[in-house]
Formats: sequence, structure tokens, C-alpha cells
Amino acid sequence: MNFFEHQDIARRNTRRLVLLLSLATLTLIAITTLVFAVVMLGLNTNGYVTYEDQGLWAALTSVVGWQALTVIATLVLLFVSMGGLFKMLQLRSGGRAVAEALGGKLINLNSAGADERQLLNVVEEMAIASGTPVPPVYLLEEKSINAFAAGHTPQDAVIGITRGAIEQLNRDELQGVIAHEFSHILHGDMRLNIRLVGLLNGILVISLLGHMMLRSAYFRGPRRSNRDNSQMAILSLGALLILIGSIGTFFGNWIKAAVSRQREFLADASAVQFTRNPDGIAGALKKIAGSSVGSKLQASDAAEFSHMYFGQGVGSSFNRMMATHPPVDERIRRIAPQWDGQAPSAKTASPDSSAPASNFQAGSTDINAVDASIESIGQAMPQHLARAQLLLASLDTQLRDAAHDTFAARALVFGLLLSRDEAVRERQWQHLAEVTADGDWENLKPLAEAARDTNPEGRLPLLELALPALKQLSKGQYAEFKKTVEYLIAADGRISLMEWALSRIVFQQLEAQTPTRNTLKLRYCQRECELVLSLTAHAGARDADEARGAFAAANAELPFADLTLIPSNQIQLTQLDRAIERLKRLKPLEKPALLKAMSRAIFYNDRVTAIEAELFRALADSLDCPVPPILAGEHS
Repeated sequence: MNFFEHQDIARRNTRRLVLLLSLATLTLIAITTLVFAVVMLGLNTNGYVTYEDQGLWAALTSVVGWQALTVIATLVLLFVSMGGLFKMLQLRSGGRAVAEALGGKLINLNSAGADERQLLNVVEEMAIASGTPVPPVYLLEEKSINAFAAGHTPQDAVIGITRGAIEQLNRDELQGVIAHEFSHILHGDMRLNIRLVGLLNGILVISLLGHMMLRSAYFRGPRRSNRDNSQMAILSLGALLILIGSIGTFFGNWIKAAVSRQREFLADASAVQFTRNPDGIAGALKKIAGSSVGSKLQASDAAEFSHMYFGQGVGSSFNRMMATHPPVDERIRRIAPQWDGQAPSAKTASPDSSAPASNFQAGSTDINAVDASIESIGQAMPQHLARAQLLLASLDTQLRDAAHDTFAARALVFGLLLSRDEAVRERQWQHLAEVTADGDWENLKPLAEAARDTNPEGRLPLLELALPALKQLSKGQYAEFKKTVEYLIAADGRISLMEWALSRIVFQQLEAQTPTRNTLKLRYCQRECELVLSLTAHAGARDADEARGAFAAANAELPFADLTLIPSNQIQLTQLDRAIERLKRLKPLEKPALLKAMSRAIFYNDRVTAIEAELFRALADSLDCPVPPILAGEHS
């Protein structure tokens, strides 16, 4: 099963989840209505309703008419919807909100110790290898071994991990855990997890309403008259709402646990495939089994996010039925069938934090390597991890360190956009000097110069390393940063495709993105395909004839018979932005054909340069398709 099939399944699972919880809400309405009728019938002291003659059901229906039913249904829907909406608003910032709710602190490289540096290095390798944005990493001061990935989209995703994990796991085991979490990012699990939290919070509001009614009755004081049954009615209804809400919460958590367990097996298998090292993730699970604290979290909000963790983060009074994760020994035996049940010592010294040496050698490649990379979307292989390690190792150490600092990261982006033309570059330098404080200019310029001279293959990895630091910019700082980027791009009076792709990656990652609904079919996006393929055909062509040939090759991959090549001088980047936004909404299974068509346009001459390869990955990133590194390419 490939990335797009997983994405399609995740989309359908989300619909099923919403349907299940909607049915649970309707059941709550029915139970609440019945309870209301029973309470009203029980409090009937004037005898205006009797059921000895007409029967219990008739008596209940006479107490609750359509008007009362409408009011009850409206109130239940209102409270459930408002409760869910309130929680979703709390989590609108994505993974950061989850990490902070659990007490996580963002890891800063400047103050990080050896364990934290090793963790950051592993996360960066995984991100580059899988083609996803490098997520910020949060550390939870917990002794247990656990981790999580959270967010609405890969753009706002974060990785969280406990202190116990980074202190007790060696590099291979840590790599297995992080690969497991990247599987959740790639397969669309995070968005489903966030929705689960919101919907379950909505159901929980029924119980909270019951508690509010009990407190209200308590503060009203004792009854003033034997004929006044209002306080008893409130007490009874409040207690029953607590019971009803608890029943709803129980079944909601049961649904959550059932959804979560199978996805954990898939993420374990994906981690083994990614690292090709079953001993890594199996070793981490064995240490959880042998630890006195296991994977349990002490944070007050831990239960709310229990389905997001690497291991069972909270206990369950209903054992396996309510457990959000399969038993640890079952997970271990699926990975290591020969396991003898013995857990290793939880205290393990970590190797050196630098990445293991890679013997991968770059070389020339053809279009088949691009096709293989497309087929590997969402299921990166060990060779992609080796490629990522090689790319990161090839970067200047000064630049890698600078990418983790917010101020220095801006300089790296500026440097990547500096022109090769000396006159244009002089104007760019002058503008940078004007917008940079005098005391900072001396530090900024050398970094920008070094970034400008980065090997073409290292440009996109360097940019990706800088994004987590850039996400820490304040609104004012980001506004100034964006203006500077736009000036540097426009300095020569034209925008190259590479400039557009790099700037789009930056802005897409740093600006809040509304999760898209993937509902479009390719056949309804003819104009958008025509525009994107025209641009890519011109970008990789040396003359008009080659551009026409590239466009025809791309068109052959799509279900259109009459696409027209748009002249390069008629393509406006604002139109391109709108086209990309619409194409992002394609159904998951519709995107592979578009990616293949784009690759045919860019690589029409069957030779893939480093710049072309990274340009293709940048375009794919704009469509929310994380393409792993193309495994070889010529330098240019």
C-alpha cells in the first residue's frame, strides 16, 4: 500500500469516525430525552399523568412532546458542538498546542546537551529522507519512555519525546521511535487524532453540564416548600446527565482505542521498513517492557491525547478493550518473533550523536530514478535515509548550526536567493544592509555568502533545516522577513521557477494553513494542469521545440486530449499560486498522475541535474506530496 492509498484510507476513516460519533451523539439525544421523560414522570405529584391505564410508553410520550424533544435535541447538539469547537480552537495552532498542553519545552540547539543534539540530528535525517518538513521537537520532562507526533498537517506538526526516552535509548532505538512517529505524519493519522480529541471533548460536555446543574442546585440551598420540586428535578437531571455523559465518553474512548490500535501496528512496520533495522524499534519496546515506569505519562492532560503516543501513556481500568495501544509484548513479537521475553537494561549508553557514516555515492541518473522516488512517497527506504545523512554531512558545519538559530536562519534564506549576476547581487546586498541593524550586519553577511555558495544538492536540505527556527519568528519579525524575501526575488525584474519554488516552501511552512478537503478529481482541473505543466516544460527546456516536446510528454500522462502550451511570457505567478492551491485539493489517488506528468515535463531530456531534482521536490511539496530524495544526480 503506497502513500496515496494510505491518505485515501485516512480520509475515509475520518468520515467513518465522524459518522460513528454522530451516531453516538444521536444516541445521547435519545437517552437524554428518555431520562427527561422519566424524571418528569417521577416528579409528577399532581397526578395529571398516569401510566396504570395508558401504559408506561404512552405516559412517557405524553410528557415529552415534539416541542420538548426539539429543545432537548437542540441543547444536546449545541453543547456537543460547542464543546468540540472550543477544543478545536484550543488546538488550532496544531502540534505545538498538544506539546505545550503536555508540558513540553521546545529544544533549543544553543542550550541542548548531547542527548538533545542526537535527537535533533535523528529527526532531521528522517525529515530529509521522507521529504517532509523538519518538525520542531519538544522535550517532556518525564522519566518514562514515550513520544508522539501531533498536528493538523505536516506543516504544523511537531515531535514530542520524553526525557526518559532520550536518556535510555541508544541511537538505533531512538531512530526506530522517530521513524514510527514519522509514519503517523506521512499516513495522515495526525489530523484524525486531532479530530478525535475535539469530538470526544464535545461528548464530555454532557457530563460537565450535569456537574454544573448539581452545583447550581447545591448553591440554591434547601427546598423552601414541600410543593417545590424544582431543586430535586435539577439534582436528578444533573446526576443523570453525568451518567449519560459518562456513557457517551466511555463509548467515545472505545472508538478512539479501536481506531488507534491497528494504526500502531502499521507505524511499527513502517519504522522497520524505513530504517531496515527491526532491532531499533524492538529494542525501544523491550526497554518500555523492562522499565518500572514503562511509557506512562504523569501530565494532567495525558489521557486526552492517549491515542497519539508511541506507547500506552495512561492506564485503563478496562484493560485491552480501552487500551489505545496493543500490548507491548505483542508489538515486539510482530517485529522480533524470536524474542525470549527478556527485557534489556533500561540504562543504555548512547553512541556519539553524529550520524553514522554513509557509503552512498552520488552519480548520474535518469527518469527512472524520479519514478522510483514518486513510488516511494510516504514509504521512504533505507537508501533514502543514507542519502539524507550524506546530504546533511556535506553541509558546512557553520551553516548547519546557523540553521537552528532564528536570526541566522533568516540569513541562510537570504543567501539562497542571492543572484549570480554581480550588479543585481550588489542591489540585494545594499537592501539587506539597509534593513539589518548595524550590529547584526557583520554576522549576517558571511552566513548569507556561505549559503549562496552551497552545493546545489544541499540548498533544499539547508532550507528545510532552517524552517523550525524560522517558525519562532514573531508576527512583526515575520512580516519584515517576508518583505525582504520578496524584494530579493524581484531584484532582477523576473522570478525564476527555483525562486518561486523556494519562496513558496518558506511561506507555506511559516504561514498558517487551513487543512484542505481533498475532494477534487483531476478531470475538473484542466486549466490548472495546463498552467503548471507549461511552466515546468519551459523551465527544463533549452528552446521552444524542446518545451513543446516536454509538454506533449507530460500531457500523455493525463486524461486530457486538448491541453495547450502557454507561452512563458504569459504565465503569471499569481495564477500559478492559485492553480497550486486548487491542485492541492485533489483526491489522494488523483495526485500520482499529476506528479508523473510534472516529472516528464521537467526531465524531458532524460538527464536529471541536482537543481532539477530539488525543483521537482519543491513543486511536489507545494502539492503536499513528500517526495524522498532522488537517489542520484549530476551537479550543475
